Amino acid sequence: MPTLDQKEHSVSSQPAPPARGFPRAEFVDRFQRAQQFMVEARLDALLVTTPQQIRYFTGFDSQFWESPTRPWYVVLPVSGSGPIAVIPEIGAPGMAVTWVEDIRTWPAPRPDDDGVTLLSETLREVAGSGGRVGAELGRELSLRMPLNDLEAVRARSGVDVVDGTSVVRGCRHVKSELEIDRIRFVCSVASASYAEVPNLYRRGDTERDVVQKYRRDVIARGADTSPYLIGVAGPGGYDNIVMGPTDREIIEGDVLIIDTGTTYDGYFCDFDRNWAFGSPTAEVARAHQVVWDATEAGIAAATPGATVEEVWKAMDLVLTAGGSLGNNVGRLGHGLGLQLTEPPSNMPGDTTVLLPGTVLTIEPGMEFAPGRMMVHEENIVIREDGAELLTVRAPRDLPVIPWN
Repeated sequence: MPTLDQKEHSVSSQPAPPARGFPRAEFVDRFQRAQQFMVEARLDALLVTTPQQIRYFTGFDSQFWESPTRPWYVVLPVSGSGPIAVIPEIGAPGMAVTWVEDIRTWPAPRPDDDGVTLLSETLREVAGSGGRVGAELGRELSLRMPLNDLEAVRARSGVDVVDGTSVVRGCRHVKSELEIDRIRFVCSVASASYAEVPNLYRRGDTERDVVQKYRRDVIARGADTSPYLIGVAGPGGYDNIVMGPTDREIIEGDVLIIDTGTTYDGYFCDFDRNWAFGSPTAEVARAHQVVWDATEAGIAAATPGATVEEVWKAMDLVLTAGGSLGNNVGRLGHGLGLQLTEPPSNMPGDTTVLLPGTVLTIEPGMEFAPGRMMVHEENIVIREDGAELLTVRAPRDLPVIPWN
């Protein structure tokens, strides 16, 4: 089994980071596509309340989202020329530097009427009494406003607030080239840092030590944040991929997985890498080859017009033939973009059709022995002629960090 060092795992030169932010034309296009989807859904307006949707349609980005005190609203009229921001006064200067021109504010926090009246008046103005307003009511969406306030808005505005999931998903399913540039860049950063892990590790390090070194490395290479960074190690394999890191010291015979959701300009990568500490058993080495081969099958199946269920089937066939005992994750990858995980899900029953510009994670995983897992993940974008790999492909053989 070959060891992994910088010479044996070369990483293509890291591209220059894209300029931050988007031109006005990008937001105009997003808004106009939202209007098209609203027409199809028979909606008079779309109401969004969460950080990702507001950032997507306006460009507004603030760390102030960490405070749950104030609600924020953006309304997209089906026949208007741009979004309407209905926001706390404290956010007006930040919204003013975006492309949004219609900014309406109230002195939040005001618990007795925290934007309810202003939002109600705005919805009645753009949708009319009895109009249909879509909101984030469906799967993988949420409302960032008190439920009591939503009921008050319904009553005061006279509009019918209905599920607007189809509009949000329709807009965000296909990424623009500018969005893809950001995902590609952060994938290159995370790939370069993964290649450095064997050089970062020192005997006696814990899971937390290695993960923190990795975090510092991706930031030094140009990433903004790494809000999702899992590190789990175990003897001959790990038992989960959502916990850790802990203060458990890594020992000979361990297999370590690091899974990162690192961002640049708001956009995520999401992929993992595995290492053996000392020579792995034949069983462990074969498990890594099986998930690597399943990844190849998934990438090959990810073509325009295919469904994500078909991508899942291609991977599942390889995993089953390779002796998989199961997979407690429930899917083999998902959409990716402004959020770590986005629709669709690579799983049975999801018939979402892949289109050029769809960004996916390909993530086959298997329990290869009781209580021991092996998971592999790459990020791709669908092109007219198939999938473009955004990550630097991992080696088929499990990388080894020598113990001697």
